[in-house]
Amino acid sequence: MGLEKRVAEHNDVKQDNQSRALCLHAFSDLSCVSPVVFLYLLKESYIYGKSKATTKFRALQQQVNLALKNGPQPGPAVFIARCLYVLPVFDSYADGFSHLIVSALRKYLKGDTDPTDLQEAQDLAAQLFLDVVQGFIIHDERILIKIIEAFDVKLVNIEKALHNSVSKDEIYDKAQAFMEKYIHQHIESQSYMTAVSLMEQFGIHHSGESFLFKILENKDFRAAEKWASYVGKPMLCVLVEEYVKMNMFKGAYGIIKRNNLQEEFPDVYHKCKESSLKALAEKGCWDVAEERAKNDRQLLEYLVYLAMEAGYSEKVDELCECYSLEGFVKAKEPEVHPVQSRYLDLHELFIDDIIWVDEAVSLQKATSYIEGCKVVGVDCEWKPNYVKGSRANKVSIMQIASEKVAFIFDLIKLYDDVPDILNSCLIRILHSSRVLKLGYNFQCDMHQLAHSYPKLDCFKRYEMLLDIQKVFKEPCGGLSGLVKKILGAGLNKTRRNSNWELRPLSQQQLDYAALDAVVLVHLFHHIGSHSQAVDVQDNNAKMEWKSHIVSASTKSNPSLFKAVTGVSIVDQNQAVR
Repeated sequence: MGLEKRVAEHNDVKQDNQSRALCLHAFSDLSCVSPVVFLYLLKESYIYGKSKATTKFRALQQQVNLALKNGPQPGPAVFIARCLYVLPVFDSYADGFSHLIVSALRKYLKGDTDPTDLQEAQDLAAQLFLDVVQGFIIHDERILIKIIEAFDVKLVNIEKALHNSVSKDEIYDKAQAFMEKYIHQHIESQSYMTAVSLMEQFGIHHSGESFLFKILENKDFRAAEKWASYVGKPMLCVLVEEYVKMNMFKGAYGIIKRNNLQEEFPDVYHKCKESSLKALAEKGCWDVAEERAKNDRQLLEYLVYLAMEAGYSEKVDELCECYSLEGFVKAKEPEVHPVQSRYLDLHELFIDDIIWVDEAVSLQKATSYIEGCKVVGVDCEWKPNYVKGSRANKVSIMQIASEKVAFIFDLIKLYDDVPDILNSCLIRILHSSRVLKLGYNFQCDMHQLAHSYPKLDCFKRYEMLLDIQKVFKEPCGGLSGLVKKILGAGLNKTRRNSNWELRPLSQQQLDYAALDAVVLVHLFHHIGSHSQAVDVQDNNAKMEWKSHIVSASTKSNPSLFKAVTGVSIVDQNQAVR
């Protein structure tokens, strides 16, 4: 490295360190820092940050929250108002930083505040509002609404900005006339959300149902719900009725639930619930639908009818028995014609036993058995989570099966009771280079396992894993489609979205879990029994499954695999065959 390059790098580091020191000093003591300098330092911190944009934004947001407690002059609220006046000169950063400092102010104002500071800030925010409306300062409309709401600007603040009047009544009337005119302009331009937000903030009412209908005609449903909530219960009832006429049952259900209108609309509420249950049933999420019914007999009966329509006699019997539902004719089993598809049954694979493993002794025995196998199928299940934005549930069970025996490990209980033994046993299996593990897209399952149990080393890597999906390259239908192609019958995936945290699991769940692991071994033997086996898509292409064995999360080639395990792929595959 040349001298000039080293000096340049040294200067960059020195400049970076000085910038950080300056930023730290500025944010820790705002008593002598102007809004312009403060915003400039925010910009520099954002530009030179190494993280993703959202991460940097959150970090700066936290920094501003702390900085507002460090003596900004003349007070935190006025300081932020002055920053908002200056921000438009920062061009492309204006909108983002406006959101940032307004949200910081909201959080700050939830604590103890100085009334004098807040009152002065309200007047300043009102003046900023007028300057934006009159075109003297440029701010996005959404930012403007946030400013009004965050500072809680009232009509009296607007009037002070318009003119210093001696009469409070005149102040109010003049301000209201100004705001009504401004709101009317937004209504005319169909900016209903802005208009409704301003009416709610300043306590201005518009013509009732006709205004709601106008909003609905333009399909601005968020504005319609905000307006109806502001006006009150009668308007909310009108909105629910309109949603029902438009077959918007999901929206109607949300309004009913959020505003406790079940008594006003019992039939609509149940119809919406039934619609939700039907959607879940169509996805095969029967257990989730059952949980959503929440012991409501009417909804449970509807769920039984859905199961009968689907020919799901097992679920019909289960619901009727569990909830003492009577008067239902047994669901008719659909006739299976030779040309129609059928589901593979576990008994057709002549499995000897399904063993539930939930304590140390059975765990040790299962591990010893599996270590003596050359090939095993591996799968896992967890309870589905349908709450948007929430984290996935922990993996509940793990299935490891030979051709004749399926072990189902209760990971939740084993991790709670004997985590060290669980870790040791699964290391002996998953990290073993002597046992070929078969999976279907199992790398994703391993990621979920590692995320569920981050303290266990057993899920951090694996040896000798063969992904059946990559071997066949089946274009569609998943594992069920592949099994149907190779073994002549698909898999019934009805139980896929079961509540896998239920204890004890039903026999149907145990059979489903065992079958998913055992069938992988049968698929493997089917491949091995054909010396010139052909690919599902191309009859001229050989299945070179050996090249798909992976270890330590890396797709192997012969030299890499030997470097990792000390044994060639050919030697390993001769051993498992």
